[in-house]
Amino acid sequence: MNVGRGTLGVIAGVLMVVLAAVGHLLSPPAFDPPPLSASPEFKAIPPQPAAEVRPVALTHRFRTETVLVPARNETLKATIRAPLSPGRHPAMVFVQGSGSGDGGEFAQQAEWLAQAGIVTLAYDKRTVGYSFRSRDFGLLADDALRMLRVLRARPDVDPARAGIWGVSEGGWVVPIAAARDPQVAFVVLVSSPNVSPLRQVAWALNEQLLRLHAPTGVRDLLTRAMGGVGFDFLRYDGVPALRGITQPVLALYGTDDPSIPFVESTETLVGALAQAGNADYTIRFLKGADHAMRIRGGPYAADYLPTLANWIKDLPGTAKPAVPIAGATPVQRFAAADVPAAPWWGDGTIVWLTLSLAAVGYVAAPVTEMVVRLRGRELRLQTSVHLWPAIRRRLRRMAWTGLGELAAVAAFITLIVLFSVNQAGAWPAVQAGWLVVRLLALVLLVQTVTTSVAVFGGLRDGWQPTLWQKSVLAGVLGGTALLLLTAAYYGLFAFPW
Repeated sequence: MNVGRGTLGVIAGVLMVVLAAVGHLLSPPAFDPPPLSASPEFKAIPPQPAAEVRPVALTHRFRTETVLVPARNETLKATIRAPLSPGRHPAMVFVQGSGSGDGGEFAQQAEWLAQAGIVTLAYDKRTVGYSFRSRDFGLLADDALRMLRVLRARPDVDPARAGIWGVSEGGWVVPIAAARDPQVAFVVLVSSPNVSPLRQVAWALNEQLLRLHAPTGVRDLLTRAMGGVGFDFLRYDGVPALRGITQPVLALYGTDDPSIPFVESTETLVGALAQAGNADYTIRFLKGADHAMRIRGGPYAADYLPTLANWIKDLPGTAKPAVPIAGATPVQRFAAADVPAAPWWGDGTIVWLTLSLAAVGYVAAPVTEMVVRLRGRELRLQTSVHLWPAIRRRLRRMAWTGLGELAAVAAFITLIVLFSVNQAGAWPAVQAGWLVVRLLALVLLVQTVTTSVAVFGGLRDGWQPTLWQKSVLAGVLGGTALLLLTAAYYGLFAFPW
């Protein structure tokens, strides 16, 4: 049966409309964070008092020590930098942000603080009980408290002035530690989200996509994927732990941080501390600082280390500042909204099962043919010696296109994540990557239509496929159908195209 290109185009177009409709009906509500209406006090905040950023004398020589600290289920290596000057000094433990790593990332600021007369401890993050899929903030808080006890036991540390510092993910860890142990002398929160991890990631992703002028469909694909992720820690609520902080708090945010909804984070922190009856907080916004308190990933913001050192050394006098919130005026355009939860068919487990079934279908075709050949059976056709080879070539092209689509989506998501992590990127790369992903989905759709028409035409003309040929057809066409439905769910056939 011969079908013209025009007819094939119409069939493909109709099927594309059907898939777009199916994707619209089956997908969760769109992720559309509203503009943020911040409190009036954030419209114009007072400048940071000059005394807080006064020059710090870096006159202390220091020594570096490495110790091993027993923790739950493993032993952690820690590096202590301590001034050599006599007497007891204030001290601080560094708590890392997300990801694995060692305490070496804090070397520059730890040495600076040691020269300023502050003992610091930076330790390697645990590997047991912490992973990409699972993390226990309470367990991480236990590690931080163990490190703080090491500092308190030192003769050169004043236990009444020993506190904990946390950055990014550490902003969910440090409040738990402070609430558990009232002997924590102070708390420093740097780029602390104070919203759920899922809200923080979604907000950061939305900000990065806006900066890259990414199409709306890119955001839809990524947020639908996030909504189906079943990591329990993503919906962690850190407010109860914030309400448990009774110690003085210093919170530092950068106005060029694309990873944290800093205005909402500040409002959440102030509200939680107010409920706890804790008025001892100092919140400062540093102009031009990014997530790591650096300027465009380079040197630290000029006021960061002096603000930190002066606040710690002058405690308890600095616990109640005359101006609780000060610095550069922050601008947060959009609220940190929740990502809609995926329906059961969009759950990560279901998606992985679907993709696995599609892969099995693709693998079944060459395996079946190989088994038949090894058993010496004749690969014959009942009607035409030319029909099956042509269909087999189409099936192979479909399988390669399907695998290419999966690889393209994985590469595209990796590209977006790298852009977000590095707070950089080029919008042409995003546009080109999105175009490749959608074009491959369209090519797969067209290949499915042409192959299906060829198969139905052969059956109509009397072709009787053998059992192994039926297995190959079912595997490749069935696997491709699953891929097309998955692509429809993630909006690859949505309009405008």
